[in-house]
Amino acid sequence: MTQHLVVPVRPALSGAGERDAQRRTDWWREAVIYQVYPRSFADANGDGMGDLAGVRARLPYLRDLGVDAVWLSPFYASPQADAGYDVSDYRRVDPMFGELADAAGLIEDAHALGLRVIFDIVPNHCSDQHEWFQQALREGPGSALRRRFHFRPGKGENGELPPNDWESIFGGPAWTRVTEPDGTPGEWYLHLFAPEQPDFDWDHPAVADEFRSILRFWLDLGVDGFRIDVAHGLVKAPGLPDLGVHDQLKLLGHDVMPFFDQDGVHEIYRSWRPILAEYADEDGSERIFVAEAWTPTVARTANYVREDELHQAFNFQYLATPWEAEALREVVDLTLDAMRPVGAPATWVLSNHDVTRHATRFANEPSTSTQIRTPGDRALGLRRARAATLLMLALPGSAYLYQGEELGLPDVTDLPDEVRQDPSFHRQSGQDGYRDGCRVPLPWSGTAAPYGFGPVDGGPSWLPQPPVWAELSVEVQTGDPTSTLELYRSALALRAERPELGAGDAVDWLDAPEGVLAFRRGAFTCVANTGSAPVRLPVPGRPLLTSGAEPVLDGGTAAGSTVVVPGDTTVWWTDR
Repeated sequence: MTQHLVVPVRPALSGAGERDAQRRTDWWREAVIYQVYPRSFADANGDGMGDLAGVRARLPYLRDLGVDAVWLSPFYASPQADAGYDVSDYRRVDPMFGELADAAGLIEDAHALGLRVIFDIVPNHCSDQHEWFQQALREGPGSALRRRFHFRPGKGENGELPPNDWESIFGGPAWTRVTEPDGTPGEWYLHLFAPEQPDFDWDHPAVADEFRSILRFWLDLGVDGFRIDVAHGLVKAPGLPDLGVHDQLKLLGHDVMPFFDQDGVHEIYRSWRPILAEYADEDGSERIFVAEAWTPTVARTANYVREDELHQAFNFQYLATPWEAEALREVVDLTLDAMRPVGAPATWVLSNHDVTRHATRFANEPSTSTQIRTPGDRALGLRRARAATLLMLALPGSAYLYQGEELGLPDVTDLPDEVRQDPSFHRQSGQDGYRDGCRVPLPWSGTAAPYGFGPVDGGPSWLPQPPVWAELSVEVQTGDPTSTLELYRSALALRAERPELGAGDAVDWLDAPEGVLAFRRGAFTCVANTGSAPVRLPVPGRPLLTSGAEPVLDGGTAAGSTVVVPGDTTVWWTDR
């Protein structure tokens, strides 16, 4: 049953996160947005599962970190077949996370601290426990509710074969056959992910009407925007044609698929954009949409952020780029060139809840894979991760951080099979089922698990935390000038203070040795040495911040002087 709440008056943003008036109105163009995965962020009631009350209690930490906004992964009512991305009621908070009053209070508290709040929305599919789908099953073939999903008769003499050859991202066929009310095998329904996640049919007007209503429900509560899950998947090719190949997951990101990145999705987002205009604040500050859109090229990603569609789209091409100067420069140029004509800001991201943390990816041999199963060289991975973060935060546009990366957390690659909960882990030939490794609950304080994640030492956490995390907690790193946490705090403070960072749509590349990226933005210069060996360069100015060992200056900062930049290190400079 949907929860109801008296809508609070939306408070004006205040606090340390507030900037000048122009930045408030289009704040999203250069915002640093922090992803909270609620079940793993902070547990207020001690049941081992993170919750909204835990997030509320830790909001001052995020303000002090220096981010502009907080994006929360789903906390809606759900059977949790896919960690909340199977939603049974889009207007209700799942009891494991709290209640609607907690969501409203979180928004209000965040605004009082100068933070904006973005919620996930999942429009491609719902839970098989959603009331629409349950009614469609009860009513049988011909039900009006079945037309809101992709129900089809099967192929074969007795309908025993799936309607087409599409494969689930989580493995196996993308179709499941239902048992009809009379007990006989019946129609099949489409689910691009788990069988518990039936896809909506967006050709049905009731689906579009429902999601416009859901958007307004949360906007009325004061949310500042939405991250759209599987934004590229809502529209399927007419007739649901066979793809004609197997191992379809290998084609993702390389080709336009009949179930992904169809041109019709853009009409949906054009119909959504005016809704946000209804909710612009008195000062003109905008609410925003952010697309999770996996596309074959950055140019196709740019289609989602045209002026009358969405505001931002995740830059997955950048996320998948190895720590190599030539590859990084190429994807930066491609991104800026693609976004400039549509007037949208570039976005930059290194980790999220679906990929191996970049401290572990960069600890292994260079790869474009976002799923790594081996821990690699921990010290090397952390050194590269710190350098990659400073490079990312120096680029023009908006940056996304994933909870715990500011602590330098690696993936937990040795979780026992019996504790893993990623649904694709239990299926075959689908998406790599090792996403649990990046979802292990955060360490906040103390020397014993759950390290401050919950209120009681020795209490549970829904995934076990490794003993080494006692050394990586917020408590241990706070005040340590060499810690990754203090590096993030320093970098975000400098980014907020300096107009050259974040704003704009271009970089001025400088000549640099092989393996080195160097660019200038006004008085600011960024130098990233992606190689293992130190390099000698002309001094760009006065050093502001370094990701690792201090650069070795030869003759100070005078003209003609040189500097040695260590390997796997990024340094920020200023000539003022």
